[in-house]
Amino acid sequence: MEAPGFWDDPDISNQKMKELKNLKDTVETIEGLMTQYEDIETLIEMGYEEEDAELAADIRKELDEFTAVFEDIRISTLLADEYDGHNAILKLNAGAGGTESCDWCSMLYRMYTRWAERKGFSVEVLDYLDGDEAGIKSVTFQVNGTNAYGYLKSEKGVHRLVRISPFNAQGKRQTSFVSLDVMPDIEEDVDVEINDDDLRIDTYRSSGAGGQHINKTSSAIRITHIPTGIVVQCQNERSQFQNKDKAMQMLKAKLYMLKKEANAEKLSDIRGEVKDIGWGNQIRSYVMQPYTMVKDHRTNAETGNVDSVMDGSIDLFVNAYLKWINIKEPSV
Repeated sequence: MEAPGFWDDPDISNQKMKELKNLKDTVETIEGLMTQYEDIETLIEMGYEEEDAELAADIRKELDEFTAVFEDIRISTLLADEYDGHNAILKLNAGAGGTESCDWCSMLYRMYTRWAERKGFSVEVLDYLDGDEAGIKSVTFQVNGTNAYGYLKSEKGVHRLVRISPFNAQGKRQTSFVSLDVMPDIEEDVDVEINDDDLRIDTYRSSGAGGQHINKTSSAIRITHIPTGIVVQCQNERSQFQNKDKAMQMLKAKLYMLKKEANAEKLSDIRGEVKDIGWGNQIRSYVMQPYTMVKDHRTNAETGNVDSVMDGSIDLFVNAYLKWINIKEPSV
């Protein structure tokens, strides 16, 4: 009997096919840009020859589209870290502030799902906990798409909202905080040793939308890694065993990323962006009153169009972060 070949391994085959598809899509995009560039040149020549000023609007439209796609490709070249090409797992947690913070958590969840839709990515909810009165206390969801983690790693940290709260009868301005953790969806088995004695595994009833098994059995899983205090949860899968497998996968990914961050800190290869998530470490502020402004405190990227940002237009901040972390530190 012939031994199975390299491509016969389903995990390797799927991974390679995904990489090949991504490369094929990139080549097609670049070829499309080359064609569009030639079309723009032709339009410009026609405008000069025919002295047709009306062609200027068509040229501007083509040039804006060309520039946008070119910038996307340029930014994608900055995604060179080991797991940048993977799907991303995001966990939003409302901070102190009750209903206001829970509402802010739901607003951020919508912002990221809208961003994913614009990118053509899919979103899968892994765990969900409603707020007591409104909004979301916490939600864990997976964004599936090429370079999803590479883009969304920029969002890890604390997000601060300043507005006149609709839940405050006195109409006072309030400040709310939500923390966001981001990790890659590492499907392969990573080199992380976990002692079973270090784990506390709890089961609970699933909540939220789902299949007919939801709320009938305690199929949801919560795993606490006692030495680090890391908690991962999953309730989306069809069985308790599947939920446990997914939760363990998330835990291994989280521990692996923490190990990498610790090593990077020792080697002084990172600046100050890797730090414990705390209510004094906000990475971005969203101000809705008395003026409108969204500002990233790491890159100083900012915009006054808060409504557009909350509708998923966060590429300004994502791209600024990728450029920022890829700037080489001057040698000492």
